[in-house]
Amino acid sequence: MASSGHITRRVLLAGVSGIALSGAAVAGSLNGVLPGRARLRSALGIGQVVAGAPDAGGSDPTFETFDSAARGREVTWGWVTPPDQDPDGLPVVLVLHGRGDSAHSAFGGLALHQYLAQHVQEGGAPFGVISMDGGETYWHPRASGDNALAMLQDELLPRVAELGFSTKKVASMGYSMGGYGSLLLAREATNGRFGAPGQLVAAAASSPALFASGAVSSAGSFDDAEDFTRWGALSRHPGIKGPFPLSVSCGSDDPFYAETKRYRSRCDPQPQGSTGDGGHTTNYWRSLVPDQFRFLAQHLA
Repeated sequence: MASSGHITRRVLLAGVSGIALSGAAVAGSLNGVLPGRARLRSALGIGQVVAGAPDAGGSDPTFETFDSAARGREVTWGWVTPPDQDPDGLPVVLVLHGRGDSAHSAFGGLALHQYLAQHVQEGGAPFGVISMDGGETYWHPRASGDNALAMLQDELLPRVAELGFSTKKVASMGYSMGGYGSLLLAREATNGRFGAPGQLVAAAASSPALFASGAVSSAGSFDDAEDFTRWGALSRHPGIKGPFPLSVSCGSDDPFYAETKRYRSRCDPQPQGSTGDGGHTTNYWRSLVPDQFRFLAQHLA
């Protein structure tokens, strides 16, 4: 598929478990041409049930890459639909990954393809799940010129639409750094700075990486104090304009628990979600997915 003057190629994997393959070699691995096929598929959660995830017969995710002008690098993105459904007309959920993860993590880690299949089997409205590489940018424009926010809006969503998905209604979800990113998208969208008016209809965040100040933020998350004030101070100033559907959850054993509770308390109305038992773990984030999918589907339908 060609888009915006850049040639997009399908890939399976770029750097999972210490393995890096060229585009041609990767394409062959799915057909058993190369050794290590089982290990690659296991790392991505393809063709099998990820440990701890539902055995729902989810479709295999597809991955492609494109040269991102906004990020100044090649970006991998992936998508999946419910079993036996084409993208045609399906609304989408954008999944923003945590720090150190990638587009593959939505499926190899959270097993969202399996949860999506389960969601539809239980009568939930169908949608597509879209993942993408955000690097360690904290999903906002950086002084280096790396702008994951612009990549999402100007480069990824048009490619999603080219596949046949509907982007008239979009929802977002994320965990850790991506949880913060999902809340940032909600702020920017409701203030007219992301997407078309009303395009983002709901957002869900698991263990959002919210900091009390720039001084206590993780190294490299923000360029400086000014950058934190502009982009990072969400727990003090959520910045959501008007009522907007949010689901925000964090476990009581999570280092971001206090700031997540502060964020929730400063939203009006208070978001859905929970602040019960749980830690900053994949198992906790998976436990939230069924409710988050139902919540997002309700607003996408």
